[in-house]
Parts: sequence; structure tokens; C-alpha cells
Amino acid sequence: MHPEFALSSEILYLNHAAVAPWPRRTVDAVSRFAQENGTRGAAGYPDWMKTETRLRDRLAELINAKSPADIALAKNTSEALSIIAYGLDWEPGDNIVGIAQEFPSNRIVWESLSAQGVEYRQLDLYQSAVPEDDLIGLCDERTRLIAVSSVQYARGLRLDLERLGSFCRERGILFCVDAIQSLGVVPFDLTRSQADFVVADGHKWMLGPEGVALLYVNPLVRPSLRLYQYGWRMVEHCGDYDRTDWEPAAAATRFECGSPNMLGIHALEASLSLLLETGMDTVHAAVAERADRLIALIDQRDFELLSPREPERRAGIVTFRVPGADPQALYRALMGLGVICAQRGGGVRFSPHFYTPESVLESAVDIAASAARRL
Repeated sequence: MHPEFALSSEILYLNHAAVAPWPRRTVDAVSRFAQENGTRGAAGYPDWMKTETRLRDRLAELINAKSPADIALAKNTSEALSIIAYGLDWEPGDNIVGIAQEFPSNRIVWESLSAQGVEYRQLDLYQSAVPEDDLIGLCDERTRLIAVSSVQYARGLRLDLERLGSFCRERGILFCVDAIQSLGVVPFDLTRSQADFVVADGHKWMLGPEGVALLYVNPLVRPSLRLYQYGWRMVEHCGDYDRTDWEPAAAATRFECGSPNMLGIHALEASLSLLLETGMDTVHAAVAERADRLIALIDQRDFELLSPREPERRAGIVTFRVPGADPQALYRALMGLGVICAQRGGGVRFSPHFYTPESVLESAVDIAASAARRL
């Protein structure tokens, strides 16, 4: 086991696509923060702000943003997407193009805009041979936005963001990427994807806590995004509490209306320090090796692979089905036997990270085969 992780020997953890365990350094950072708060209150607040600055620096590095000033900290992916959806000016007849099999966070918010006369056009991903072609085919002269996940949450299909981003830039269409299933496992490059918006909560592959999320907004688009949350923190002269005139901050902090989640900030900053020290290319290669190994084990057992086989089409999610076994029943059996996983996309979803031992993969597939026979 990797020295940064202290998972119980009673479980086999294959659920990073849902909620990840924390590294030791993150546990230590939260413990120190709690101890300091309990003994000294906010006496060290200036140092807390330095940790917040480091977190913005790390998030900017993670997506290759030009400046940490382009990074806002939201509470979660849903809030970040809502800031985008309700910040844009829509006209009746506008449309958004997306995917039917999105996680609800990246579907409901766009569906809600129907009240403003905005159509949400959804591609059936499971019926598409080349989803980029089909997404582009759904666009017309009234398409304002393409909104997709970089990696589909249930079966793990990875999209060609560079191709979609180039199309959007050529046509003047905005491009929104929910990167929660790829940040922390696949290198992300804003200059290649040309995304106008990138959102992702930190509690999955970034190995952080729930309650702190990345929100990137293209600085050219940022001033035109309507604000609907106001408070002391989103102003240009934040900290000058006696000042009576105000204007929204020019930086992405304009989307942060009130007090930050300092506990979560300390946790996510520590987790990202591990990923960036390890190197995202190294992390990606290690996760790819584990996905390859899982697929080989699944094939050996004659299970049905539901995730893509092509390495360029997947990240860390491997979803499979056992012929003759109900996926929900198999999932419950696996959880009862200590295999921490998820039931998604018509099968069982395994999602190992870079530190997951190969023995965990082998044992989990053996247990799945044994449980399926009993079912």
C-alpha cells in the first residue's frame, strides 16, 4: 500500500469515482486545523489565507489556467454549474447540447432553463459510435452552449475535448466541461480543450473533501456572466469593510459571495499537493495500468465489459456486468463483502486510483465471480 494511504484491511476500495479516501497528509492537515481552531481560534487567519492562495495556485496548475485569479471556489459542482447557467443571458429559442446519460448535476440545471424557452438537446451516448460527431450534429445556429462531462460518470467514456472545443471556438459556441471524473486522473489542458467553463468538486479523483469545488470561467466571458449572489467577499475591495461604494471583483472571486470553507480548503490543498508532487502524467499512467489490469481480469472471467476498451476513450472507471446476475444484487453482495464500489450504467462500477494495489483488483474480481455464482 502507498505510504500516504491507510485504508482498513477489511475493505477493498474501488470507488474513487464516487467519494475518495483522504491521503494521510490531508487527514493531518484537517487535524492540525481543527486543533488550532480549538486552541487559538482565528489567530492564525492570515496563514489560513495563504493556504487558500496555494489551493488556487494548485487548481490553476491542474487545469493549466493562465492565472490563479481565474479560479473561483464553489461549494460543489451543482452550484458552479448553476452560476454558469443562470449567469448567461438566454433568449427564447436558444438551445444547449449535451448528453442524456449525464449525472443529474450536469443535466437538471440545463433542463431547468426550459422555463426561459431554452431547449436542452440530449445525445443518447449509449447509441452513439462517435459522440463528438453526434454532439456537433445536434448543433445549429441557435446553439449557445455545449455542456458535457469530460468522462461519463457511469461507464467512463472519455470525450475528445480538444475536438469539441475547436468546433465551439470556430462557431462562437460556449463550451462547458464538468471535469469531476477526470481531474486528478487525466491531465487537463485549457489551451487544448479551449473550455470556457470548467467545474469539478474535489471529493473524487482529487482525493479531497466534499464541499469545495473548482469553478473556472474564461476571463473574456467572466465580465458578461450575470451575478445573482452578493456579499462581502465578491467585491473588488474585499476586506475594506467601511467602504460604502463597491463593484464586483475583476477576478473569479466575484462568484464567491461569502465566507470560504476554510476546513475544506486546507484538506483539498493537501490532497492536491500529493497529486502534483507525484505528477499528473505519472498518476495517469498508473491509473491506466490498473484499468488495463481490471479489463484483463474481467475478460478472463467472461464478464461483459461496459466501459470502452480503447485507452484514449477511458480514464479510471471500469464498469462491467456479469451475465445472469442482477447488477443491483451483485453490488449489494460486493458491498457486504467489503468491496467498496458502485452500481452504475447497468453494471457494477470499479474505480481504482494510482495507489491501488494490483492485489485489490484481483481479489475484487474473484469476489465478484464468487458472489455472482451464489446469486
